Amino acid sequence: MDLTEPTVRWGIGLSGGLVIAVIAILFLEGTMQLAALGIAVLDMVVTPLILKQAAESDADGVGETGGTR
Repeated sequence: MDLTEPTVRWGIGLSGGLVIAVIAILFLEGTMQLAALGIAVLDMVVTPLILKQAAESDADGVGETGGTR
C-alpha cells in the first residue's frame, strides 16, 4: 500500500467514514445519529490528511533510528 498515492489515502478515509455513516443510519436515531454522521464526515476529511503527513515524514526519513535514508 503506497500512502504517497492520493487515491489510497482518500480511499481509506472514505471507506472508514462510510462504515460509520452506514452504522449511524441503520442503528442510531436522533442526536446520536447526527453525532455519528459528524464523526463520519470528520473521518473522511481528516484521515487522508494525517496519512499524507505520515507519508511525507516517512519519505523525509524523520523519526527513523540509525540515520536517514
